[in-house]
Amino acid sequence: MHDAAFAADPHQVYDRLRAHGPAGPVELAPGVDATLVVGHETALRVLQNSTLFARDARRWKALNEGHIPLDNPVLPMMAYRPNCLFTDGAVHLRLRKAVTDSLARLNITRIRRDVEPLADYLIDQFSERGRADLLNDYAKLLPLLLFNKLFGCPADIGDTLTSAMSAIFDGQDALRANEELTACLMELIALKRRRPGDDVTSWLIQHPAGLTDEELKDQLVMLMGAGVEPERNLIGNALLLLLSPDTSGRDSGLLIEEAIDHVLWNQTPIANYATHYPVQDVDLGGVVAQANTPVVISFAAANSDPALAEARRMHSKGAHLAWGAGPHACPAKDPAQVIAVTAIEKILNALPDLTLAVHEKELEWRPGPFHRALVALPVAFSPTPATRMVSALQNRTVAAPEQPLSTAPVAAARQEPARKKGFWSSFLDIFRV
Repeated sequence: MHDAAFAADPHQVYDRLRAHGPAGPVELAPGVDATLVVGHETALRVLQNSTLFARDARRWKALNEGHIPLDNPVLPMMAYRPNCLFTDGAVHLRLRKAVTDSLARLNITRIRRDVEPLADYLIDQFSERGRADLLNDYAKLLPLLLFNKLFGCPADIGDTLTSAMSAIFDGQDALRANEELTACLMELIALKRRRPGDDVTSWLIQHPAGLTDEELKDQLVMLMGAGVEPERNLIGNALLLLLSPDTSGRDSGLLIEEAIDHVLWNQTPIANYATHYPVQDVDLGGVVAQANTPVVISFAAANSDPALAEARRMHSKGAHLAWGAGPHACPAKDPAQVIAVTAIEKILNALPDLTLAVHEKELEWRPGPFHRALVALPVAFSPTPATRMVSALQNRTVAAPEQPLSTAPVAAARQEPARKKGFWSSFLDIFRV
């Protein structure tokens, strides 16, 4: 599941496994074996039974015995962290409540308000060229910058957070990137303990669950990981569908919400994940998953299960597993969809004659066992002036912008004039008004 052939056509692997049962053996990365669940009913069985199928990666037998090198590219996504994804029982409930209560304070109006200027800023970076890579110039960067905003990051921390998370997702020197990510988040937590703001980091710190700094850091990592990569792929894959002349895209009147539903069913952004570790040997429809070995859920394969043919044809939102199921189901599916819809609306309205710059068959899919992600999404359009941020600033109220678009980030940026600016600090600079 880590080579170019799988990336190009993952369903040939899912179908081959399904021919022998609802689960089968796979290799996630060189030397990393797992059982992949491809049947919808079996996937629900695993996702909903936390007694038999634990999420705690410290159970991983091969890793504990030293058979998995610490620089293996799947470790950042699979190794244990004390967060909602890798805990069970009372610990999981405590951590998840802190996360869900904090996310509940993000209303839809605020999310749209935060996405729109970021979209304007990114579109301004390429709109005068008449060409762009909508994945790497837009869909990849927008969620990263949005989380900087939601976390209340000052300029320097936000730049590091953006570069470190990008490196982890792209498998570039994961150990170094993880160290940088840890350091900048611990710095952010220390800052927010001293000067709390109206942001997710401060809300987590203030939550009655009383999270430690280590727990806080790993909830933030989980939120970034669960929000950035899936969001990037949801935006990118939906834009591909809307722009493709070979599918029922914009010309047929396909709505953005319909395109997103189609992607969740058919190009599931996180295709395979939710790693479980059976507490004992378990028979999964003829394939025995041994105790303390990885059992990975294929959301993409479960969604394409022939048993769901009618639900898939009707695009029934309640049937697909793109958001997971059971006690670890995604707690932020509504915000995630609002982010995607807003981002897509902004780019289509800003560049109305947007077209694919290559034939859809020439596009490449990024290798990797977990995601369904394009390598790039090259587009062409009529060049337009980069004036969107100017308009956004003119439309802002006279009141001073809320943190982090105010004093703390500006002060941080001014203290380091020689530092090479990243996207986040450059974005913040615009709000020095």
